Amino acid sequence: MRQGLPRIPKDRIAVLIGSKGTTAKALREASGAQEFHIDSESGDVEVVWGEPGSYDPIKAMKFPDVIKAIGRGMAPKAAIRLLEDDNFFEMVDLKDFVGKRSQQQRRIRARIIGSQGKIRRLIENLTDVEITIYKSTVVLVGDADGLSLARQAVEMIAGGSEHGSVLSFLERSRKRMKMDNRSLEYIETRRDEGRADGFDGLVPGLADISERRGRRLRASQIDPEDDEAVGEMMEMADDESITWEEE
Repeated sequence: MRQGLPRIPKDRIAVLIGSKGTTAKALREASGAQEFHIDSESGDVEVVWGEPGSYDPIKAMKFPDVIKAIGRGMAPKAAIRLLEDDNFFEMVDLKDFVGKRSQQQRRIRARIIGSQGKIRRLIENLTDVEITIYKSTVVLVGDADGLSLARQAVEMIAGGSEHGSVLSFLERSRKRMKMDNRSLEYIETRRDEGRADGFDGLVPGLADISERRGRRLRASQIDPEDDEAVGEMMEMADDESITWEEE
């Protein structure tokens, strides 16, 4: 199956191809594509997939985002993260906040990056999201939770929020996410440890008593003529034993 991919800006074509075609080859192998073609003049990109079953359909679905991320300034090694199941792609267009005014776009880019890249690094560390800023776009790659937070942070800065307020928001959100994850782990652990549901699970030992009572009830209903059923009834459970006493 032949599939057209997002066109690459001319200043990013060489990055996509790589030295002696090494990047293009790495992308083809990582995605499982049969062929991968890049027009070095126009920036058109095309991929050919093999027969169904010869490649991962999820990777095929996400591959256009990998190309789009590289075209929007992201390093290929970072963009390849998108092929992992738990990583996704989002893009924020700064023109949505300041229009086509290039001077205002530069101002917002500078605010997102911060002095010597400090703000961008802090957002990346707090969300575990890779951030790339290229012309009027901000490209984000990470897992679903981190991606949502990073996008909100970028949009808050683009909308005029102070750096301190944005970083405080991220720190609070990260702590809340950690607490939520601990709660889920605790609930799962308790669920695994429980031996019975409902009222029986609330009283220690009650579930065992109910089980023994049920066995006695089933035993009383056995047909004495059914040898197989009688044999099963005579087999002892793990919590049953025979005690011999002299009269």
